[in-house]
Amino acid sequence: MVSRERRRPSRPRLTRAIVYLAILLAIPWLAKAQAPGGGAASQVVLAPGDVIRIEVWRNKELSGDFPIASDGTITHPLYRELKVAGLPLPMVEDRIRTFLSRFDATPSFVLAPLMRVIVAGEARQPNIYNVPPGTTVAQAIAMAGGPSDRGRLDKVELRRVSGVTELDITKPDGSASRVEVHSGDEIIIARRRSVMQDVIAPSSSILAAAAAIASVIIQLSK
Repeated sequence: MVSRERRRPSRPRLTRAIVYLAILLAIPWLAKAQAPGGGAASQVVLAPGDVIRIEVWRNKELSGDFPIASDGTITHPLYRELKVAGLPLPMVEDRIRTFLSRFDATPSFVLAPLMRVIVAGEARQPNIYNVPPGTTVAQAIAMAGGPSDRGRLDKVELRRVSGVTELDITKPDGSASRVEVHSGDEIIIARRRSVMQDVIAPSSSILAAAAAIASVIIQLSK
């Protein structure tokens, strides 16, 4: 019998597998962040563009996902009087409790902040995403569908107010994949260079255009 060699996994499959593994490793951090009254959520400071999720028991009109306006208030006809940007979440919770006390002496509600991050570059679904506190860079990339076929997970730029950091999500120790995002972060996946698409194809187009122009000049000079 002819022995069959094992096929090595393609690079795109390998990179996607690394992202999924990073997500599994980061689940404990995310669970801790979403735990009521503790974790990263209690340290979050909302900014314009972020979203606050409010669930009021037995009151659908006051429940939902509400963006934070440019003036720092909650985009809602009633909540609009509450300014929440720049305040720690426990203080935001106190303000909302005081507001809801107008309708119920002992209001029962739950808050969940959602931070705005941008995933761009060689992502399959580049977009603006609202993510909970504790979300890692790897998880944000996974939400964007993972890297494209030309995406480089070993060269991911994390851009924030404090500066730009280059991350290698493929590192075996997983330290880069566990970096948590902040509100307003931009995650840029670099593009893998292709000689055919980046050099040969554009050069061929330029040569073809030059040949067409030369042909027109020759025809006009006759």
